[in-house]
Amino acid sequence: MKYIVILGDGMSDYPVPELGNKTPLQVAKKPNIDRLAQYGQLGLVKTVPETLPPGSDVANLSVLGYEPEKYYTGRSPLEAASIGIDLKDTDVTFRTNLVTLSEAERYEDRVMVDYSSDEISTEEAHQLLDTIQAHFNNELYTYYKGISYRHCLLWEKGSLDLDLTPPHDILGKRVADYLPSGKDSLPLLKMMKESQRLLENHPVNLKRKEKGLRPANSIWIWGEGKKPALDPFKDKYGLSGAVISAVDLIKGLGILAGMDSIDVKGATGNIDTNYLGKAQAALDALSQGKDFVFVHIEAPDECGHRYEIDNKVKSIELIDELVVASLIKGLEVYEDYKILVLPDHPTPLSLRTHTRDPVPYILYQKSRAKKGSSMTYNEKNAQDTGIFIGSGPDLMAKFTKA
Repeated sequence: MKYIVILGDGMSDYPVPELGNKTPLQVAKKPNIDRLAQYGQLGLVKTVPETLPPGSDVANLSVLGYEPEKYYTGRSPLEAASIGIDLKDTDVTFRTNLVTLSEAERYEDRVMVDYSSDEISTEEAHQLLDTIQAHFNNELYTYYKGISYRHCLLWEKGSLDLDLTPPHDILGKRVADYLPSGKDSLPLLKMMKESQRLLENHPVNLKRKEKGLRPANSIWIWGEGKKPALDPFKDKYGLSGAVISAVDLIKGLGILAGMDSIDVKGATGNIDTNYLGKAQAALDALSQGKDFVFVHIEAPDECGHRYEIDNKVKSIELIDELVVASLIKGLEVYEDYKILVLPDHPTPLSLRTHTRDPVPYILYQKSRAKKGSSMTYNEKNAQDTGIFIGSGPDLMAKFTKA
């Protein structure tokens, strides 16, 4: 038996007026996914507990079969594992975004324009991080380079007595009410403010402005956490596994779970990602002996944060056409296989951030395929089935059960 999860990050949504009060999943042309829904089980699953924030860290941890209440220690430690940072138990890590803030004399009066600085290239970002590292790195604080706008700060023997805000939650808002607060937040706030002075007229940003691109004119620190301890996925579920993603969060999650993290050339974490490359990498991993592959596609989530309605629909259609269709074709060489299709959480276009609403899932098994309905895959139809699973780990246990 082979097992494959196809996760469209943030794919679920609320009805959108511009789409005739339908969701992107209802509008998107996705015949391959719809067929899986009609020949498999369609239902809802709650991936985010009420006690935790609806971030991709919590939600993907849950979908991968780890109880967030037990295993979650913060977002950035997962990303740190992907970057290759060897964490001590006393270290505290932070996600560090390169963001675009509006112009204003006071830092507090600036507005969060873009949490990704127009999806700044990794090459440009690394030049900016060189400046940040040269200025701020010392015996307590160390900055590490990641991919595109996503980077990491390590605070040796750091504090968690902080209140930090994800930048994608405050798009279009004045930052004054969302700056680091809490007993030990002042050093982080000082670095954020000082970074604006360092980056504002950096040669990289001056060239970006000339090209009509948004400058990465500040760092934004958030996503604090300590080193997690995940039980090996193979010990929990009896399957050797791999993860395929363009983002450090999922790569690190896989690494900490004892799985292989497979890099795919051209995987970007946005709508221009290498969909076919991800599908082929998954098939290659299975053919080389892996039992389980987790294919993560970030594009729908990014489109939701950016309020890109048409692109969110398009990203779902590309997942269907290039990922799902390719995988179904490639998996036919096996006597039996299972496919699980779902988002980790909704990223409603109207909110431009995550929610903890239950998400629609499909559980399909080749040997048990039998058309049970004409329902297509979307939020309403999943709810109408009356099938509800209370947690991601419960769904993973159901999925991996022989």
